[in-house]
Amino acid sequence: MGRVVVVMDHTSKHGESKVLRDCTLPLTGKAVVDRIITNLGVLDVGHKGLHVVELAPGVTEAELRAATEATIVD
Repeated sequence: MGRVVVVMDHTSKHGESKVLRDCTLPLTGKAVVDRIITNLGVLDVGHKGLHVVELAPGVTEAELRAATEATIVD
């Protein structure tokens, strides 16, 4: 079985999080994303929320959490 990896900017040009709790766009699949790679870091998608895998150089975990609407679990 394959993995679905999404590569995107973490925030909009207005600074709003693009890593949301619930998708507001039409879905082609639900609960299919395994990993999100953004300019702030790498997040794995779990059943209870996102797990921080790696932070981008110069980014703190506090900065990543502040820019993320979705739940980040430890």
